[in-house]
Amino acid sequence: MVANAFLVIFLLTVIGYVAARVHAGSVLGKVGAQMHSRPVYHGMNAAIWTAAPAVVVILVWLMFQNSVIDQLLLGLFEPSRVEAMTSADKALLISEIRQIAAGRIFGAPDATVLAAAEKLNDWTWIARASMFGCVLVCCLLGMGLGLRVVAPRYRARHSVERSLNVFMIFCSFVAIFTTLGIIASLVYESFQFFSKVPASEFFFGLRWEPQIPLRADQVAGLGAFGAIPVFVGTFVIATIAMVFAVPIGLLAAIYLTEYADHRVRASVKPLLEILAGVPTVVYGFFAVLIVAPLIRDFGTGLGLEVAPRSALAAGGVMSIMLIPFISSLSDDALAAVPRALREGSYAMGATKGETIRKVLLPAALPGIMGGVLLALSRAIGETMIVVMAAGLIASLNINPFDSVTTVTVQIVTLLIGDTAFDNPKTLSAFALGLMLFLITLALNVMALRIVRKYREKY
Repeated sequence: MVANAFLVIFLLTVIGYVAARVHAGSVLGKVGAQMHSRPVYHGMNAAIWTAAPAVVVILVWLMFQNSVIDQLLLGLFEPSRVEAMTSADKALLISEIRQIAAGRIFGAPDATVLAAAEKLNDWTWIARASMFGCVLVCCLLGMGLGLRVVAPRYRARHSVERSLNVFMIFCSFVAIFTTLGIIASLVYESFQFFSKVPASEFFFGLRWEPQIPLRADQVAGLGAFGAIPVFVGTFVIATIAMVFAVPIGLLAAIYLTEYADHRVRASVKPLLEILAGVPTVVYGFFAVLIVAPLIRDFGTGLGLEVAPRSALAAGGVMSIMLIPFISSLSDDALAAVPRALREGSYAMGATKGETIRKVLLPAALPGIMGGVLLALSRAIGETMIVVMAAGLIASLNINPFDSVTTVTVQIVTLLIGDTAFDNPKTLSAFALGLMLFLITLALNVMALRIVRKYREKY
């Protein structure tokens, strides 16, 4: 029904646009140059009035439809039974009703649940039909208003521009409030975690073993929530990746910009950027099947003890994934430097190497720093390569030949399976996420200060 509603919106929007534009054209033919806006703006205005209210109705309807139906379903049961339920029990009951309504019946549900499933199908059909009717009415009213306001002095262009401004402001607020919501959820759940686990243990503890009982019938350890080993592993793998990726990516950008022939550049740069589109799971397989055995055999030949999964294997393969980000953005930044700076440097007697070191790199530093920061963010947030090539066990060491883990890997492992959000094990994932957010924010602030300093100098 939702797809049909959007199809009706699309068809009526096209009809409204064409009708308003034709009508405005006929009016323009009568009054000549006295028309304030061109017919295309009258058509766009009618299309906006036809589609915008209907889309808003669909979004609001879908936002509240399930909640209203869930409350009606709970009203079918005895009040004493509903009051005795927790929020988790209510969610489980609603889920069971929806499964039965969809035809997936497990076990022998009682008669009340079966009746509720039948009611759910009826109410869902009524809700969808009502939504479709409201959408149709909104579209027709909007189209009628859009056609009615077509007049010689009507400012249709201003109306369209205001509508576009409102839409862009709405998109901006969506992005802002999404970010604020993510931060608020991290902060709230982190405070819940620190109310159960001392902050001193999390920030200064040297053992990360969050395996505690999630239910009364489970057997597990007492748990240790020292996050230092996790962040050390993240730092080790990210450092290895950046040590390889930054110089290779930057030198590749310099070569493609200053030395390569245009035919070489036209063929090499797209091939280099293909690496950015390779799925990370492919890099993970490459690390596990090829790179990790090679590193282990090489270390064994030198008499070194190398783990089957090592930080060096994960970081080395991750650096291959990061090279296109650094190379592409650095190449664009170097190519954007005005040619006058190059020619002025050559006129002063500087060589090509001196021009690159003392003119081009400082002038392109903001773009280069942007590429490095993007690569660093990918290195810190990468999960699949670390899971497959570095392991899951948090160990406090900086040995690149040993197995380590990262913050993102631990967040994934903590939030999968049979978990409850009032448990320290699950809440620790939000504390790790909050710390990762603060670290990334600090890196961005530091990079902005570096860029600002060099901009003032050059």
